[in-house]
Amino acid sequence: MFADKVEIEIQAGKGGDGRVNFRHEKYRAMGGPDGGDGGRGGNVVFEADHNLNTLAEYRRKRKLAAGDGQPGGSNRKHGKAGEDVIIKVPQGTTIWDGDQLLGDLAQEGMSQIIAHGGRGGFGNAHFTASARQAPRAAELGEPGEHRQLTLELKLVADVGLVGLPNAGKSTLLSVISNAKPEIADYPFTTLIPNLGVVDFRNYSFLVADIPGLIEGASQGKGLGDEFLRHIERTAVILHLIDATSEDVISDYKTIMGELSQYKIDLTGKPQLVILTKADAVDKKELESKQKAIKKAAGQAVYTISAPAHTGLSELLAETVKLVKIAREQQAEARVEAAIPVIDEATQPDLWQVISEGEGYRIEGQKIESFATRTDWSNDASVERLRDILRKVGVTRELDRQGINPGDIVHIGHHKFTW
Repeated sequence: MFADKVEIEIQAGKGGDGRVNFRHEKYRAMGGPDGGDGGRGGNVVFEADHNLNTLAEYRRKRKLAAGDGQPGGSNRKHGKAGEDVIIKVPQGTTIWDGDQLLGDLAQEGMSQIIAHGGRGGFGNAHFTASARQAPRAAELGEPGEHRQLTLELKLVADVGLVGLPNAGKSTLLSVISNAKPEIADYPFTTLIPNLGVVDFRNYSFLVADIPGLIEGASQGKGLGDEFLRHIERTAVILHLIDATSEDVISDYKTIMGELSQYKIDLTGKPQLVILTKADAVDKKELESKQKAIKKAAGQAVYTISAPAHTGLSELLAETVKLVKIAREQQAEARVEAAIPVIDEATQPDLWQVISEGEGYRIEGQKIESFATRTDWSNDASVERLRDILRKVGVTRELDRQGINPGDIVHIGHHKFTW
């Protein structure tokens, strides 16, 4: 079963807790701290696999989770890291968290961590100091990231066939490629996109047959805009118009309107306009319709008969030219994208203290991370967090803003009394 859009839930692994432990040796009554660190939680990783062409598997697997990290051991033994979970998806899959695009696996073999596992907590071996020889505090492991995702598949094809239902897209694909789509003389024969590899004069390219569009498709009418997104990936559009239609100009304008009204204007892509079923109308009528569309489109119009194999060589030769240009442009774009750019927005954030009605809130990535790893049931762990607040200057800022004993302080999802 073909599926090009699914919703799933992912959970990265929790980091293992650090351990509070002291050495117990036969001839040392006062062994030092040797609690080990917890292991990192497993990541949730997405990977593009060219052997897949549908997201149907994830209609059954709605929730996927990575392994948790193991707690630290004695003698400073590090806990084992949690196992990553690798989610294989078709090439061309985009990964969304609400309106935020997290990943775009457009190339074979691309992989991306979408949910990071939690960091393991430090064991008490880390916390010795001249004034603290026997620390009884260790950190908890951080929780792994949790996300509700929408996966959308956009077929990765060089060429997309578009047109009204019954325009001859499936017939053309079956003749020029190795694809075997369902073909019949009625609208909406094609209910899912079909892919075929075309070999022409020692050059290969991939063609996608997009199910027939109708007026209003960009707003979801008929088969809707679910299939328009597959055209986003294509480099070249072959716009097919049925030569037996009574109003070929209207047919042309209908499809162009839907391409322009989609959320991304698709009319700017290189496009070849083609009159199909040329053997089904007389020569004079065909020439008249060809001239009319040429005037409306402002470009050459090809005439073909896929079953009779007429006009195909000229069409494929021009298609190859456009595909070669598009591939060269894509290669240049990938090189430019590989150059790293340092963005101040990506640098670690600083902390700030915000006065609220019921107390104070401390915000900042590192500070909130420390709070998450604090074992709030352990007085020594809480005291260590207070120590950190003093060292980085948060305590001084709280005093400046007038904090009093008994006021409530919030850090992330935690709160404590000052």
